Amino acid sequence: MGRTMEWAGRDKDMGGIPRKIVFLAVGAFAKAAAALLNTTSVHNADTPIHLVRSRPPDVPLLTISNHMSTLDDPLIWGFKGFPSLDAKLARWVLAAEDICFKNSLLIFLDLSLVKLCVFDRLFVGSDLAQIITSSSPAQKVCKCIPITRGAGIYQEHMNEALQCLNNGAWLQTFPEGKVSQEDAPIKRLKWGTASLIVRAHVTPIVLPMIHCGFEEVMPENYFLERSHPFPLCNKEIKIIIGEPIEFDIPKMRQLAISMHRDLSFSSSGWPFISPYGLDEAAQRCLCSTISEQIQTAMEGLRSFGRSFLK
Repeated sequence: MGRTMEWAGRDKDMGGIPRKIVFLAVGAFAKAAAALLNTTSVHNADTPIHLVRSRPPDVPLLTISNHMSTLDDPLIWGFKGFPSLDAKLARWVLAAEDICFKNSLLIFLDLSLVKLCVFDRLFVGSDLAQIITSSSPAQKVCKCIPITRGAGIYQEHMNEALQCLNNGAWLQTFPEGKVSQEDAPIKRLKWGTASLIVRAHVTPIVLPMIHCGFEEVMPENYFLERSHPFPLCNKEIKIIIGEPIEFDIPKMRQLAISMHRDLSFSSSGWPFISPYGLDEAAQRCLCSTISEQIQTAMEGLRSFGRSFLK
């Protein structure tokens, strides 16, 4: 199925209809959940709207946030004014393979009930139903990229994420690497996001954000250590969006090359990045520095959010 239906995930094949249908349905669900069934407040909403719609051509966008529930994406994009119904403008997102790719529509919603009640009944037996409900190529239709946690920054699908950035696309990541519903400081970030920034042909616009409330909409350990089977209503969602983080990557590369000679580490066999002269030690130095800057920015937003939430 994955090979024979691969065309379904391409932008232009079949007029892009499979992807448009998915984003219309899921975008409508996100807006209903964020704006109608719950109350959502957003700080600095104009910045992501402008960057998604009007950033310079061929300049990639990388949005980064904490991870409070399995429904953070797509619900985080359901706030008023955001173009969440537009498949062409929609994000690509890194999704944990062991959670989001276990069955059909978990790729996008973690809400099998929607698939059973809507897609299966409307399109039962059709190619379109197979496209939407099969885990591959549905990842392409839904613009999701499966990531195997613990497999490192050079795993196969990270190259797909890098290609998205090199194509000037928008990519969403959750660099904490897992859902955490605790009201606690931002945890040490995984290096995958930083490595994408380092390796991208054009340095992406990096936009950090923090949110809370999704842990109440989709609580973990709701009953017998299982999450709630469907989103809850009448909750308050708060989204704090920062300003883009500027990275002078050429300067940072040179600094990393000059500093890495003093590093002592156990090699993981990372490939040499040419033409920049970045061996594994220099890459580690860069990834660590970039991740720390992003973590600091996210923690600053979390602190600011405490006053915004009152």
